[in-house]
Amino acid sequence: MRVLVIEDDRKVASFIQTGLEQEGYSVDVLNDGSSAGEQARTIDYDAVVLDLMLPGRSGFQVLRDIRSRKAALPVLILTAKDSLEERVAGLDAGADDYMPKPFALAELSARLRALLRRGAPRESVLRVGDLEMDTIRRKVRRGDTAIALKPKEYALLEFLMRNSDRPVTKALIIEHVWDIHFDSISNVVEVHINSLRNKVDKGFEVALIHTLRGVGYVLTDTPSS
Repeated sequence: MRVLVIEDDRKVASFIQTGLEQEGYSVDVLNDGSSAGEQARTIDYDAVVLDLMLPGRSGFQVLRDIRSRKAALPVLILTAKDSLEERVAGLDAGADDYMPKPFALAELSARLRALLRRGAPRESVLRVGDLEMDTIRRKVRRGDTAIALKPKEYALLEFLMRNSDRPVTKALIIEHVWDIHFDSISNVVEVHINSLRNKVDKGFEVALIHTLRGVGYVLTDTPSS
C-alpha cells in the first residue's frame, strides 16, 4: 500500500512516515501544497493524509485538485483546525475522514485501514495457489503453515499477489513498495525477494516466486512452459 502524506510540520510528517512504514506502507512526504495535487493525481496512491494549513496551496485547494481526477482516492484530513465548521467544510470538500491534532498514531493507522477497506473494491483475502494473505488481519499462510513476515516483506508480497501472473519490473516494485526517494541502484529488492523465497517457497513442492531475466519477477502457481 502506498500513502502520500502532505504535512508542512516536518516532525509530524516524519512521525507519521516512520509509524506507517513500520506497518509495511510505502510513504511519500510533501511539506507544502504547491505540487501536492498534481502528484496525488498522477501517482498511483492508495490513500492520502492531508494537512489543511499548507504553504503554497491550502489543503482545500489540494483536495479539490485530487477530487477533479480521483473521486475514489481515500483522503484523510489531519489538522489542528478542529471546529465544527472546519470539520464540515473538510468533509463537504471531499475528504473521507477528519482527524484533529494532536493524534495517536494507532488511531490514524486504524482509520486508514478503514478507509482502504471502504474505498475502491479490493479483495481482503488474496490467494495464489495454496498461498493465502488476509489483508485485514495481515496474516499469511501457505497451506497449513503460518508465515511471519517483516513489514517490507509483507508489502512486497502483497504487491506481487495483487499482480499475480503479471510480470512486474524492479522499477515498478520500487515505485509501489518503497518511496519516491529510493535509490534504484540498490539491491534491496533482490534481497527482499530472496528473503520472501526462503519463507514462501522453501520447503514447498511448487515455487511461486519466479525471476524473469531481463524483465523482473512474477508470482504465479502456473508452471512455466
